[in-house]
Amino acid sequence: MDDRASALLTLLIERYIADGQPVGSRTLSRLFDLSPATIRNVMADLEDLGLIHSPHTSAGRVPTPQGYRMFVDRLLAVPQFEVPRIEPLQLRLPMEEPSRAVSSAAALLSNLSQFAGVVMVPRRAQTFKHIEFIRLSGKRVLLIMVSPDGDVQNRILFMSREYREEELTEASNFFNQHFSGKSFNVVRESLADELSALQTDISQLMQAAVAASTAESDIEEDVVIFGESKLLDVSEMTDDLSRLRRLFQLFEKKTELLHLLDASSHAHGVQIYIGGDSTLLPLDDVSMVTAPYGVDGEVVGTLGVIGPSRMAYDKVIPIVDITAKLLSNALSCNQNN
Repeated sequence: MDDRASALLTLLIERYIADGQPVGSRTLSRLFDLSPATIRNVMADLEDLGLIHSPHTSAGRVPTPQGYRMFVDRLLAVPQFEVPRIEPLQLRLPMEEPSRAVSSAAALLSNLSQFAGVVMVPRRAQTFKHIEFIRLSGKRVLLIMVSPDGDVQNRILFMSREYREEELTEASNFFNQHFSGKSFNVVRESLADELSALQTDISQLMQAAVAASTAESDIEEDVVIFGESKLLDVSEMTDDLSRLRRLFQLFEKKTELLHLLDASSHAHGVQIYIGGDSTLLPLDDVSMVTAPYGVDGEVVGTLGVIGPSRMAYDKVIPIVDITAKLLSNALSCNQNN
């Protein structure tokens, strides 16, 4: 595709994003220094390439998922966005409580974009600062895990026998002395060697603790969504009730959404998924803009905005990018305090 066709495609998509109406050659001729006949020829070439198409009810053209993909890839290659002021946004992410920072980030994404904001919750129990075993009735043991950012999780372990307080204290001290600040995956790999010097019953207790801490958490708690109702105000969403229903099923079940967010956490920087073009987002006319966030430079989750493919990407991209940086700063500051 030559520069003229590329410029015309960009102009057509920008016009369609702004107006929501199919764009005809006469409209483009008023914006582009070319005759309507020349523009019709270029548009025919773009249609042959699968970048635009003509709705049945109009002689104008609208972008296809592949057209949007080419458009946003150009945007990402040459980012020249109006960046929102960071100072007032920073105040909306409370640093003293990680869970509130995550939910506030989802609300910030939604309110700034006017679409749905989603945040993948940081993987829990990736590392721990302190654990403690508490004796309950019978063969039950309460496992208390405190993460470096202050998050406290409790698990009840059902053991094969009762444990004395002295044994539970010994296991707690061993864990905290040898593994504090390390991930439970590292703990699991080290257990075989380290536990050979301990009693068998203590080994079983500690292995149960690692298994409980690394078990997958409830998916319902793994994704925070805010502002789904804003999509009811988007004509492209409400014009197709079956698509809207599938989108809300995505929000409700969260499994596919979590997989998409998890996949994008392995990518660098802002990513854009366009329905019909991306196998990870199998919903036509729906797009998702995501960015990873981290703690002290290590990626722990992903956040993003879900809305119609006809969204103002030049505004949504910096919103997502800056919110990811703000959440990273909030979580890192909390962990270091």
